[in-house]
Amino acid sequence: MNIDLYTFGTPNGRKISIALEELELEYDVHKIDITKGEQFTPEFIAINPNSKIPAIVDREADMTVFESGAILIYLAEKTNRLLPTDIKQRFQVLEWLMFQMANVGPMFGQYNHFNRFASEKIPYAIARYQKETLRLYGVLDQQLKGKEYICGEYSIADIATFPWVAAYEFMGLTLDEHPNLKQWVEKMSQRPAVQRGMQVP
Repeated sequence: MNIDLYTFGTPNGRKISIALEELELEYDVHKIDITKGEQFTPEFIAINPNSKIPAIVDREADMTVFESGAILIYLAEKTNRLLPTDIKQRFQVLEWLMFQMANVGPMFGQYNHFNRFASEKIPYAIARYQKETLRLYGVLDQQLKGKEYICGEYSIADIATFPWVAAYEFMGLTLDEHPNLKQWVEKMSQRPAVQRGMQVP
């Protein structure tokens, strides 16, 4: 195995296991239990100074990469797959990857935190992040109109976004008002590599 994956069962972690499965790369899984603070050990901080999963070590290339978006770009470039070489198509994929990193992940994560896990229920915070989550559902739904995948062809933009949107039931939400997005989730869910990646660790 040339790639070590340091991960946990979160949407950000699952992005990378899905990508590794889609790209048919061999990898070893190292579970970093963030509920037990394992991300703060000196050994893991040496891999990711920000103490966040996921991270990879590519022993073949002597490369350590952290931040899920950067890892997806790295793996796509390593294999010349899932990221177009045509500059217009490439930057469309990168736009939607950054859209996930800057919007979907942070907003969905904050909504989930305040709605499910916060020790104090703060109605303003719940309403704020729910409204933004639903707005982002709408943005994705519009982008997927007439398309099988976010940028037309399957790419790392889909892989980055899927684990977050797929958690809609866990978040207590529905996709019924966003039919294009719902259809995309169903299509993504049927991909064998996505199914395998979602089970890691």
